[in-house]
Formats: sequence, C-alpha cells, structure tokens
Amino acid sequence: MQVAPHVEALKADLAAIAALGDENAAAAAKSLSQALTASFGLRLLDVLQEAALEISEQVPSGHVEVRLAGQQPLLVYVEDEPAQPTGAPPPDEGMAARITLRLAESLKAAVEEAAGREGLSVNAWLVRALARAVAGGSAPRVGSRLTGYARG
Repeated sequence: MQVAPHVEALKADLAAIAALGDENAAAAAKSLSQALTASFGLRLLDVLQEAALEISEQVPSGHVEVRLAGQQPLLVYVEDEPAQPTGAPPPDEGMAARITLRLAESLKAAVEEAAGREGLSVNAWLVRALARAVAGGSAPRVGSRLTGYARG
C-alpha cells in the first residue's frame, strides 16, 4: 500500500486552500506542509492500525496485522495456529526417540538452572526449547520484520 500519494494529496489540499489567501498564506502553507509530512504519514498508519483492529474483531479466526516494508505499510491476514500446550510435542508423536547430547559443564548447569526456574525437568525444558527453535517460535533473533501494535 502506498502512503506517499495520500500524503501528497493532503499537501496539495493545504496548498489549494492557502492559494485563496495572499503570498504570505501560500508561503506559510508550504512551510506547514513540509513540517507536517512525517506527521501525515504517521496519522495514516494510525488509521490503518485501527482498521486492522476492527477487521480482526470481525473475522472468525486469525487477525490482521499492519507490517512495514521499508516505509510502506502492508495489511496482512494471519491465521491463528491451533493451541498446543507449551513445550508439548504434537499429539501424534510419542516420546520414543533418544539422543545423546554432550554439553560443556557450564552450559549444562545453565540449562538445569533455567529448567528449575520454570519448574520443568531438564528433558522437558530441552524438548520445549528445541520445538520452539525448529518452529521459529519465541527464540530471540535478529531480523528485519517487526510485528505488533504501536501508538504514536
């Protein structure tokens, strides 16, 4: 979705209104439109965010997100994933596979501590961490995509 044409249309509207006055009004309008260019874009993003929230309330499953690709907003429908207990394998998978894992003592101690903080066994904690990593879940990562909600 292109925001720039809408911002330019607002600036043209301001210039047309100012043209009804004298040269001072036109100069003031030009200065105002330059100063307000960023604000116009942010206000349009606010409108898109509110529209996405309203649409999300009306769809039976999933939600609509506003994502930025560079400076251009995209409205994206995201289907809700079926809820599964955190860290649990899919119901059709048994816990029959075994793996031997060699860790440095310091890493092993850190894993045991993290599992203890969450009230899980080391095995359950590792299964959950691995499932999240493979699914691209909540593990921290560096990337160029940002999702969520913001207000300006």
